[in-house]
Amino acid sequence: MSTGPIVMKFGGTSVEDAAAFARVSQIVRQRQSGRPVIVVSAMSGMTDALIACVEAAAHQRNAQPLLEEHLARHGAVANELLPLRSLESFRALLEKSRNELCGLLNSIAERAVAPNAIPADLRDQVLAFGEDLSSNLLAATLGEKNLTVQQVDARKCIVTDGAHGAAIPHWNETVAATNSQLAPLLENGITPVLGGFVASDARGRTTTLGRGGSDYSAALIGAALRASEIQIWTDVDGVLTADPRIESRAFPVPLMSYAEAAELAYFGAKVLHPKTIQPAVEFNIPVRICNSRTPGEPGTLVCAESESAASGVKAIAHKAGVTTIQITSARMLGAYGFLRRLFELFDKHRTVVDVVTTSEVSVSLSLDTAPPAALLHELEELGVVRVEEGRAIVCVVGAGLRGTPGIAARVFNTISDINVSLISQGASSVNLTFAVDEQFVTQAVTRLHETFFQKSNVQSPTN
Repeated sequence: MSTGPIVMKFGGTSVEDAAAFARVSQIVRQRQSGRPVIVVSAMSGMTDALIACVEAAAHQRNAQPLLEEHLARHGAVANELLPLRSLESFRALLEKSRNELCGLLNSIAERAVAPNAIPADLRDQVLAFGEDLSSNLLAATLGEKNLTVQQVDARKCIVTDGAHGAAIPHWNETVAATNSQLAPLLENGITPVLGGFVASDARGRTTTLGRGGSDYSAALIGAALRASEIQIWTDVDGVLTADPRIESRAFPVPLMSYAEAAELAYFGAKVLHPKTIQPAVEFNIPVRICNSRTPGEPGTLVCAESESAASGVKAIAHKAGVTTIQITSARMLGAYGFLRRLFELFDKHRTVVDVVTTSEVSVSLSLDTAPPAALLHELEELGVVRVEEGRAIVCVVGAGLRGTPGIAARVFNTISDINVSLISQGASSVNLTFAVDEQFVTQAVTRLHETFFQKSNVQSPTN
């Protein structure tokens, strides 16, 4: 068992208002013995607001009213939770941030020769203010709970390439920088507080890790420090058996393997960002998903190994808005290099493929974005191309899936009146994935949940 610190990441809904900040302060205070490192997202809605400000500036529209609305939210939290001395300090930071943001938005308006040509470097600089303000505000709030804390600029810890908007971390540099910045604080009993999502390149220029990147930040920091546990604090009681928005009877899964959680995250489960898993897997660091509104609940623990569920299925994920493409060609039969040429085209057009199935003369695959017209044109040189929009992917996940007889039969018998396409059993052996028409995805998920979690006498812990 690692003796490293715990890394606690709090999402935007965990710091959405003064009551949420107060809850987080109590959660952190109760876990001081674990030597926590805090990673925090922007306040709920702040990143979307900053994106809207960037787009408004690029279109030569006034972004000031939207900016002021969200800066005022930070001020309201500070007014409620901070005493006068700390309040004045945060107000000064808020005013400084306002001035810098206005300057950046003016620069975007000047440099954006077309609305689609928003300068990526300036966009990252604007978006970074969400995490900068929330981490400073949380550090100030924690300090008023008699905790010894220090806000640390995440740009000094996570080093990336220069790909603004979706930067790729440089691992060795990130490990060195993170330990240089955080290890001395931890040794002296100081709790570091960092914003997630934000990083910098080798020249110190601001980059971001992409939407949902705060989870990734926490995992990178945790791996660099060899943390004993990475905790993702959100607004649900862990990884649920299905999306509670369409299956009200969904309940938390107590224990999952890395492979199970990764499949669920990739195929639509919103609790855990897909990139979070990889650094944890590499260093065998447990990841726990907890609810900041009900901190007494155990949440879901994700680790290297987990037992199979009684039914063979742990959870059901889904992803709507999917497009499927089928390429059919007799030239594929026994042809060397056909699949290589096919996927080179997707790579050329920077189009991510989710699921792939093949037969003797066709390849079917799914995309979570509409395919570029230029890609379809080049695919037609390989064979007959059929595109179907408005599809949804359903992913049935469980470590015992392949070793438990009859699961596939139960899945497809349950939805026998719903047309199914693009069936794939994952190479990881923990998922069975298929596509349906988007209008039937709710029926499919609720029926499957009934079959595997109600009829199998698998009950919520509260039942």
